[in-house]
Amino acid sequence: MDRARHWDEVYGTRHLDELSWFERRPALSLDLIERLVPSRAAGIVDVGGGASSLVDELLAVGYADVTVLDISQAALDLACGRLGALEDRGGHAASGVRWVCGDVTTWEPGRRFDLWHDRAVFHFLVDPEDRARYRNVLVRALEPGGHAVVATFADDGPTTCSGLPVHRYGAEALAGELGPAFDLVEGRRELHTTPGGTIQPFTWVVLRCRQPNVKS
Repeated sequence: MDRARHWDEVYGTRHLDELSWFERRPALSLDLIERLVPSRAAGIVDVGGGASSLVDELLAVGYADVTVLDISQAALDLACGRLGALEDRGGHAASGVRWVCGDVTTWEPGRRFDLWHDRAVFHFLVDPEDRARYRNVLVRALEPGGHAVVATFADDGPTTCSGLPVHRYGAEALAGELGPAFDLVEGRRELHTTPGGTIQPFTWVVLRCRQPNVKS
């Protein structure tokens, strides 16, 4: 399967507010980020951020070092256009955002971040080898002592999304899957209401990187 083509088609053929994961304001993500990295100079990467409004909210409260990584250029173009930064696609925009089109399982971070945010990417990695690659990138991308905020469908959540199978998790299972380099700081359950009115249970974990990272 060509992942990039699949997600380009999703974002190219449907309005944002028709997508099941759409949030007008990603309140839980923003609240966790502000609590974990209050410094507005903190380096943040939003994995699978695509067209999400999280980057808008982060900029609005003063964060100045934000990277948005997504496999879909169509999704990134929507966000870039919304923020008036299309001319800076692929580099540092005037807003302080770096837009990166790439697959998280093969991404080379090139630097370390204070916080890694992933809402609903990891649960699409149903192949154990893809999950292992994700873990390796995560460890290379985070500063020791940095935090990862990861959300997936809960144990009783949907089994598919956008025509693709997903892997569901409880908090302990998700923390365990992300590996021994991290301590589980917090786990919580969220009931997300889709634009169509369906309730989707999510599992969220906050992890702290507790061992020295390997070199990028």
